[in-house]
Amino acid sequence: MHPLGAPAGFEEAVSNGPVKMIWPNGVQAWVISSYAGVRQVLSDRRFSAMREGGPEMRTEGEPILGLKQPGNMNSMDGEEHLRLRRPLSRGFMVKKMNEMRPRIQQIVDEHLDAMERHGAPADLVSALCLPVPSLVIAELLGVSPEHQELFQSTAREMFGKNGSKEVYDAKAAELGEVLAKVADEKRASGTTDDLIGLMVNETDFDSEELMRLAISLLAAGHETTSNFFGLFALTLFERPDQREILQRDPDRADVMVEELLRYTIGRLGGAGLARRAVEDVEVDGVTIKAGEWVAVTFLANLEETLCPNAGELDLERKAVSHLGFGFGPHQCLGANLARAELQILLRSLFTRFPNLRPAIPVTEMAFREDSITYGAASIPVVW
Repeated sequence: MHPLGAPAGFEEAVSNGPVKMIWPNGVQAWVISSYAGVRQVLSDRRFSAMREGGPEMRTEGEPILGLKQPGNMNSMDGEEHLRLRRPLSRGFMVKKMNEMRPRIQQIVDEHLDAMERHGAPADLVSALCLPVPSLVIAELLGVSPEHQELFQSTAREMFGKNGSKEVYDAKAAELGEVLAKVADEKRASGTTDDLIGLMVNETDFDSEELMRLAISLLAAGHETTSNFFGLFALTLFERPDQREILQRDPDRADVMVEELLRYTIGRLGGAGLARRAVEDVEVDGVTIKAGEWVAVTFLANLEETLCPNAGELDLERKAVSHLGFGFGPHQCLGANLARAELQILLRSLFTRFPNLRPAIPVTEMAFREDSITYGAASIPVVW
């Protein structure tokens, strides 16, 4: 299996409509792979996001993700979900993200400077992909940079597929101690300029909700964007014709990011986001019975109804309405931030290092098979 492709046989298995699969934890679920079907599942109120007892990548032990617990928006429905999401969405508005772009550019440039000083070979993950999003989300939250190493190491341990609930709880407590101090400082100053200040001073979130929300935002803010950008770079290494398009017209990086999101996430396939039917619902001609589980696959991004030759990467293509950030009420809260970071990273890296190339074949690189968010563990590069 190619590390940037879907599991062997998966695409064929789901290509003719919904099929049932058994997850590693033994739970059976329908897999939905059509673009219309995925949008329906993720937006239809007859499918619940509450995950207790649902499909999991882990085979044993109590699941650490998807639990109904204070501050876990991903496992809430309706007004309960909106109570937490609505105030936070103010911190991720397009206007706010545009105001952050100069600072994001500065952070990216500083890390590219350091990478250049270090010289080749370098690891793109540790030099750029991981630290940039981590610093950005920390500043957006209002957490000082001195805690970055703690956030990066704990997030990897907390959200690994094979991690135990005991490890998750221990690491959450470790982060919680730091975040509690930050929250006290924000409360004393009355600031609302950052996300923790906003949560402390302008919401009714209790201390546990605040802690878990902050941890979730930290983890998502650096893990997801870090892995996305690593996959972008690897994809462009494989497609020099597309990289040439980027380097010829870097000012179109905003549109190119959308195409890379559509293609790379679609190409990986796999069945992620799970929902449970709360009543009988028909999806793609199949009746999903109340109580049955459904998981969607983003192979839907490669559906020919979206654009011509959807199975190919085309950076000259106009932006397509892809599902890279999900859809519906649980669509990625930080999508505007991720877009800003990815656009700046993409344009800056390949402008600064026009001859950047992998030091070893992509097929020989280590990938994070134990992580909920898939990506390269390291990307050795030379220039």
